[in-house]
Amino acid sequence: MNEVIHLQNGRRIGLMEYGHPDGDPVFFFHGTPGSRIMFLEDDPISEELGIRLICLDRPGFGLSDPKSDRTILDWAKDVQEVADHLGISRFSVMGVSGGGAFAAGCAFQLPDRVLSAALISSVTPFQDGKPPKSMLKENKLAFFLSKRFPWLLKASYRAQKKLIETKPEKFKALTKKGNKHLHPWDRQFLQTDEQLELMMLHLNEAYRQSVDECIHEPDLLTQPWSFALKDIHIPVDLWHGKEDTMAPFEEIQKVAPTIPNVKTHYIDHAGHFLTDVDHIWREILLSLKTRAEHMREERA
Repeated sequence: MNEVIHLQNGRRIGLMEYGHPDGDPVFFFHGTPGSRIMFLEDDPISEELGIRLICLDRPGFGLSDPKSDRTILDWAKDVQEVADHLGISRFSVMGVSGGGAFAAGCAFQLPDRVLSAALISSVTPFQDGKPPKSMLKENKLAFFLSKRFPWLLKASYRAQKKLIETKPEKFKALTKKGNKHLHPWDRQFLQTDEQLELMMLHLNEAYRQSVDECIHEPDLLTQPWSFALKDIHIPVDLWHGKEDTMAPFEEIQKVAPTIPNVKTHYIDHAGHFLTDVDHIWREILLSLKTRAEHMREERA
């Protein structure tokens, strides 16, 4: 179900809901770039587990209005207002890739509201604004261009946007044959017509307004996050493939021990796209729900 919520400051936030409408609420934060669109239809796993999956567009993506000079912690304020609008007092959060930073920000900023958090294939804070050496060179280049030559990165995204809009079959063919820089485990999720159709819908929605946020958000992620992971005290699950170089596995290994109430789930032979595997997606949702239930019992 598509919906647009109007915030008190006049901005709009776009969302899509999947799963069980009366289930345990979980807010999902997409990657960078990304959108609220996660599935072509509904998500049977969320529905089966009794989870109300609420996927939000961050500012500048999809249906959400841009917000100038936004920070990671600003997003927590938006999420809190959306939850209030929906009549949700307590909830869980999860973020994938770039969205992991925003899930962590909510976990830190809203400890009385957030019951549990999952960071999936998540980025970690950058040291001195530089991506880690172990990161895939194509990803490092994107972060570099977002800071030094944003116009060049913008041109690349605009070309991709135009290709999706005007020649979708060519885009699918190029995607299916290309992406040689990705780990083979990740390339398997860019092969079928259904996978490619979903990817196009997801990206086309991310670019709906413009490609500007595709340049702004990577730059934002390289800046200091204004909070430390060690100061998050609610339950946190880290899910990461050991072969992930888009958000390097060794970086999450470094920060994991600093998080007080953390559980790590490191997956052998896996890359970045963990949520595309049904049994892993099920385990992520189930763990998040279980940890939230324990928190509810403790707070009762």
